[in-house]
Amino acid sequence: MPLLFHEYIDPGIELGVWEINEDESWFLNELLLYPGELRQLSLIKGPKRLEWLGVRHLVHEMSGRIKRGAFLKDEFGKPYLEHSDHHISISHSEGMAAAVASLVNNGVDIQKIVGKLVAVARRVMNPEELASIVPDTYLEHLHVLWGAKECLYKAYGRKQLDFRKHIMIDPFTYKKEGGTCSGMVRKDDLEMRFSIVYRIEKEAYMLVYALQDSK
Repeated sequence: MPLLFHEYIDPGIELGVWEINEDESWFLNELLLYPGELRQLSLIKGPKRLEWLGVRHLVHEMSGRIKRGAFLKDEFGKPYLEHSDHHISISHSEGMAAAVASLVNNGVDIQKIVGKLVAVARRVMNPEELASIVPDTYLEHLHVLWGAKECLYKAYGRKQLDFRKHIMIDPFTYKKEGGTCSGMVRKDDLEMRFSIVYRIEKEAYMLVYALQDSK
């Protein structure tokens, strides 16, 4: 099985990544999807179907359960695992799936590192974030910023956030071996702060996850 890793970061915090090499029939046989999940899958076309299946299989593997809990969404579309106290966040990109489960609010993002992200940078990054990037690691640093904003958007969980206006990542120095940074969601009277971790997987994917700081 292509489970790249399942790590216990701290008590109550788990991180996993799955490289999707299986075909759809393998996942369908292993997962035994619930009716609501089958309805969701029926609306998905192309390669995204495998990624949808792969990330749900990863969450089940991480849960350690014999009988799989239904993978559901709340009224805002934020995923959760039935009969679980853990917050769940998922991500998938070009044959890779990632998930984080923790007792605190969280978000995860995995993205294949591609040049096209440069074209959207100024639409989603504020000047302070862009100013912290140095030319030698511009693309990698940009993917951390993008991934971090995706994580905080997922953790907020209610959509209707402007990446540039409402999600801010504190300036940091990018480290090729992986590192940490911090950020916040600020909208109206709400402020949520997060600790963020990033690293490259398989030499081609930026993995980022965020955990909400306790007050």
